[in-house]
Amino acid sequence: MRKLVSIVIPAYNEADNIRNIFTNIHSVFSTLPYNWEVIFVDDGSKDETLVTVKELANKYNNAYFLEFSKNFGHQLAVKAGLDNAYGDCVISLDCDAQHPPEIIPEMLQKWEEGFDIVYTIREEDKRLSKAKRSSSNLFYKLVNSLSDIELEAGTADFRLMDRKVVNVFRNFHETEPFLRGLTKWLGFKQYGIRYEPAERFAGTSKYSFKKMVRLALHGVTSFSIKPLYTAVYVGLIMSLLSLLYIPYVVYAFYNHIEVSGWASIIITIVFFGGLQLIMLGIIGIYVGKMFMQTKNRPNYIIRSTNLKDQS
Repeated sequence: MRKLVSIVIPAYNEADNIRNIFTNIHSVFSTLPYNWEVIFVDDGSKDETLVTVKELANKYNNAYFLEFSKNFGHQLAVKAGLDNAYGDCVISLDCDAQHPPEIIPEMLQKWEEGFDIVYTIREEDKRLSKAKRSSSNLFYKLVNSLSDIELEAGTADFRLMDRKVVNVFRNFHETEPFLRGLTKWLGFKQYGIRYEPAERFAGTSKYSFKKMVRLALHGVTSFSIKPLYTAVYVGLIMSLLSLLYIPYVVYAFYNHIEVSGWASIIITIVFFGGLQLIMLGIIGIYVGKMFMQTKNRPNYIIRSTNLKDQS
């Protein structure tokens, strides 16, 4: 009996990419001895993404969709796909064709060799601007230096997971999941494949610098309390730096050039301002995450789907 490969594709305003990525996947599997299905997760798109996906679903019996009630974000879109995929293994990749389906055969080969997770590592794309490449490298340095996980630079959300790994993933109910970190944290037998990113077929990237920073903060605060220790160290350093004002205060006092009240105000602002704002900001992130988690709201809401419940 042929094994079933489920492919999860999150889509947000990707109407121009839907047919292309499905065609590419169809071409790849035409030479492979597997049954396959594609699950598109419409993440609250405002264009014709859902319409295009439904047209594919009406034409092909292995094309499915999940429609979110609003935009919940890329990571939760992938998570929803994993929660609703029942293949012997599940592959997640982006809709824009930068995750080349052509390496899926190699991923499946490693899976057949016994690896539970086959993840991908993107080679540096020289076509991107220097600022974009620098921000990407900074992202991984920040996550690795401040968290308890180690991600190779370029690790992508293009991965294969065995059924038993997906079953474990379903038990996670984090409001802001960082899937690259969770995948690494899980353990299991893993293998990394390097790939050259293809050119985006249509549209523009949805990951702005602001979203990259936000994702990095989610990653760091999801796997470590190092930022809390870092806040203590930074606060201590700033407090020690404030002591540098003391020689100037003494000098100004003995030479009668001091401004009344100036020294005490400056030292107080530098000392307490630096100490409190940094520490409160970092603590606030952790408290905020706990606050959102304790609400126990569903991580996403599915408005419609053509998938049958297989639970």
